[in-house]
Amino acid sequence: MAAMSVERPSVCPLDCPDTCSLTVTVEDDRVVGIRGSHANPYTDGVLCAKVPQEYPAFVHGAGRLRTPLRRVGDRGEGRFEPITWSQALDLIHARFTAVIAAHGPGAILPLNYAGPHGMLAGGSMDLRFFHKLGASLLDRRPLCGGIRTEAWVGTFGPVPGIRPEQVADARLIVVWGNNVTWSNLHLMPWINRARKAGARLVVVDPRRTVIARRADLHLALRPGTDVVLAWAVAAELERRGGIDRAFVGRHVEGVDEFMALARRFSSADAARICGVDRGDVETLAEWYHTLAPAAISVGNGLERNQNGGSGIRAIFALPALAGKFGVPGGGLVNGASFAFPKTPGRLARPDLVPAGTRTLNIIDVGRHLLDASLAPPIKAVFIYNHNPVVVHPDANRLRRGLARDDLFVVGADVVMTDSMKYADVVLPAASHFEHADLYPAYGQHWLQRAEPVIPPQNEALPNTEIFRRLAARFGFTDPVFRASDAELMDDALDPDDPRLAGVRPSRLPTERALAMTVEGEDAILFKNVFPKTPSGRVELASAYLERKYDARLPSWRPVESRYSLTLISPASDRRITSTFGGLHVADGIPPLEMHPDDARARGLRDGVRVRVWNDLGEIHLPLRVSDAVPRGVVATLKGAWLATSDNGQTVSALCPAHHADISEGACFNDARVEVAAT
Repeated sequence: MAAMSVERPSVCPLDCPDTCSLTVTVEDDRVVGIRGSHANPYTDGVLCAKVPQEYPAFVHGAGRLRTPLRRVGDRGEGRFEPITWSQALDLIHARFTAVIAAHGPGAILPLNYAGPHGMLAGGSMDLRFFHKLGASLLDRRPLCGGIRTEAWVGTFGPVPGIRPEQVADARLIVVWGNNVTWSNLHLMPWINRARKAGARLVVVDPRRTVIARRADLHLALRPGTDVVLAWAVAAELERRGGIDRAFVGRHVEGVDEFMALARRFSSADAARICGVDRGDVETLAEWYHTLAPAAISVGNGLERNQNGGSGIRAIFALPALAGKFGVPGGGLVNGASFAFPKTPGRLARPDLVPAGTRTLNIIDVGRHLLDASLAPPIKAVFIYNHNPVVVHPDANRLRRGLARDDLFVVGADVVMTDSMKYADVVLPAASHFEHADLYPAYGQHWLQRAEPVIPPQNEALPNTEIFRRLAARFGFTDPVFRASDAELMDDALDPDDPRLAGVRPSRLPTERALAMTVEGEDAILFKNVFPKTPSGRVELASAYLERKYDARLPSWRPVESRYSLTLISPASDRRITSTFGGLHVADGIPPLEMHPDDARARGLRDGVRVRVWNDLGEIHLPLRVSDAVPRGVVATLKGAWLATSDNGQTVSALCPAHHADISEGACFNDARVEVAAT
């Protein structure tokens, strides 16, 4: 008798701005098919290729973790034996308790990131547990997105920008550092609508991406020089009479200070420093002056350098200077996460954190693991929602830290990742198809809820239940540690927010998304949303950023290195993150793109295998000679796992671990390398 299939609604939680609604086909408690649904009008039934192709194998494939495990081989080797949940919890309790007795609870570090973007899986019962335990706090934001968020808050405060759908109303669209066709797919139809109505499209990106090939103007600038380009555009706007003095006078702080910096860079200076054509700089300024509405979408790509916050802040200044706010399709497609009525104080319970608990930057974990002078030292690490061995900058240093014999490592994940192989105890986590969750987004304004479409596989448990059991084993008996998933959902959002219409968050429908509007209208800065900065105005000179990072104004400094090539590592059509990297080992490591002039200067030809190195490490890649990257820039796609490489190295091994100008953020694109034939 043929298996009976059913279709159930769900949501994709990948670290992606779109957060698509899904229809999942299930047979015999197995995911056998996935297609886009229309529950979320923004994603509207369209999916990227990754989701239907990869998720069934991710959930049910050979790499799936199905039972708790205890390490029996060397760290990183991947040899384990099955144990029971009771044995796993007892072992964690015994080792954590010993660490606390010897060094205090701050010697325990949760090492987590944004693997699943659900509110429950990503930061609810887990944080309650670690807060009560007194473990060191982890600032996760610097790894990705934190720079852009801090730049936004410092300039506008915690308010939403325009909904991405409003791009259809724009007459000029600037896509700056956002690889839309791979990392923000559902913005593209709205761009296409605008272009059919006559809008112009400008793309600013070092690489000639798919959307860059379709653009009316592509500025392939050198990585890390975005602030110079934005300053030059601001100066050109002033020269052309494009500063809206009335708007600036009413709504903008720090204009004179900002423009004093911008005037130092002419279009000719920008052309020289950024590696673009002077005429293109002036064309961008002219179009931004004369075309309205004008919308700018800023991606995370341009934040990944030591000038990242400054570049984003200088771009954010342009609509304020030109008075482009206050109309549909005008302003910035950013700040979407501030459209949702989140209540982190109720969900994560930071009030449980003991006074004096330290906070460590996620970028610095590798350094801290090897720092004998750190007090207290890190003696135990709990890795979940994260694959740091593949993702972190200066990955070799992190691996050396995790290989310490005296370090106790716990891991929890859906599949056996490269990082889980370093764990002493591995806990099998449920996939997002196996538990309920709430899904806001960081790239669009629709709230979604999902129920499980299949039961947890074998002995896997949702993150919430894993940490409930840990809390119970540690004797945490307060009601906050016994809260059900439904109660956690109700803690996650403000139940009195009028957009919920009196419906508890745990009872929101799963068959349709809920629009995050402002009194029934789209959020539009300076129409129904206004800055929440200390001054109540747009702050080009930011009191908030001055206080936190001594960064009152944007700044710029070039990267100094003896290596001549800049290495960038963007997302791909298969891997926005490393989540599906284990499914593509047979495909090999992604190629290195290099401009023909750079290849010729090194005697290299297309298809040869090359070594790419700097002081941090070395990777071996096939070479693809292409003018899709400018001279002086090489590119390879992120997210590959160690097994794809013949020497167990991936691109993160070459990326430095120094900090950006704000948020102490990651500087992946400050990697400088040399390339030669193997």
